[in-house]
Amino acid sequence: MIANKVLVVGAGVAGLSAASELADFDIDVDIVELSDFPGGHAIQYTCKATDQCVKCGACMVEEKLGQVVKHPKINILTGTQIKDAMKSENFSVTLLKKPLFIDPEKCSSCGICFEKCPENNAVIKGNSKNQTPFYAISDETCLYLKDQSCTICQEACPEGAVHLDARETTTTAHADAVILSTGFTPFNPAEKPYGYNRFKNVITNLGMEKILREAGRIRLPSNGDAPKSIAFIQCVGSRDAKSNHLWCSKVCCGSALRMAGLVKARQPETQITFFYMDVQTFGRDFDEFYAKIRKEVRLIRAIPGDIYPAADDRLRVTFLDNASSETLQEEFDLVVLSVGMTPSQGMQKTAGILKVQRAETGFVKQTDKGGVTSEKGIFTAGAVSGPMSIPESIASGGAAAFEVLKYLGR
Repeated sequence: MIANKVLVVGAGVAGLSAASELADFDIDVDIVELSDFPGGHAIQYTCKATDQCVKCGACMVEEKLGQVVKHPKINILTGTQIKDAMKSENFSVTLLKKPLFIDPEKCSSCGICFEKCPENNAVIKGNSKNQTPFYAISDETCLYLKDQSCTICQEACPEGAVHLDARETTTTAHADAVILSTGFTPFNPAEKPYGYNRFKNVITNLGMEKILREAGRIRLPSNGDAPKSIAFIQCVGSRDAKSNHLWCSKVCCGSALRMAGLVKARQPETQITFFYMDVQTFGRDFDEFYAKIRKEVRLIRAIPGDIYPAADDRLRVTFLDNASSETLQEEFDLVVLSVGMTPSQGMQKTAGILKVQRAETGFVKQTDKGGVTSEKGIFTAGAVSGPMSIPESIASGGAAAFEVLKYLGR
């Protein structure tokens, strides 16, 4: 049998799933990931189980990542992007890899560099035990990379794993097929009238996922106290004509309501309000879950117009009461914005290099075969072609792997 090799662009759950499936068929796989850690956005999500599993899919991401990092047929290249690509009989791809400031062979993930660094976010911490090394150095905020004024992390590392003078490298990879799985970019709500980046106690659903994953309980960013009241606002950047984002991101309702249920289970004294256009169904047990959550969470069918600061870092939310047609105001300790999925920022350049067409939405255009692009030998998986949940992304990755196997005659 002829040895085959596949290049997977993007190490989110869809890319991990496709790589795992292909590797199990004895195919060598290179995964190219732009960020410092594999796992995509979903590796930051928390398990939302209360007294029983609510099928959020977070555990599935950890499982997939664990399978991939241990698989001998898979090579993960983090901090790497496609610079150029050519195709004759197979693909020849030029890869640009950012400087490897922390040597994964030497790093023991002790965390001393993270603890000693004087600059916020200059040393970045991972989100999973399966991310090795567990720390990375930001080329945007590191003081040494700005003006060579600080070498504390390098001097403090007991393993000698930190090399601040590392340089970027260029390599060439060859592949018989390419899977494009660069995922999505969360909508930035800074321009919306909700005070994001201005009011300390306005966060996104992704920020809340990370807090719950790391701490298990919700605390106010302003003072660390437990919030007495939380407002979830849905469809921020989705179904939004002003932003030309007319699509539904599909997963926001399920994610927010599951998080609301988790908070109520762990912090039952917290009052939660859920502002929405309409609730998208999710999962086979939706009716049972929804009936339960309606008893725990106040649901208001309205999207707030503005948020203003109130005393003690509280937030005054204005919204239209549909019953009376009056504008009402209510104060909350914490506001969580459920931001939509938008096309991956780095995907536009990559799609151009690979000559892959994009739809009017900005997501990669699909053919009638689903995840297969119009370019021969290039396939898509996951949210690169539109919003998907974790289970849908995993299934999409498996479908892409199946199409690749057929393409390779396997």
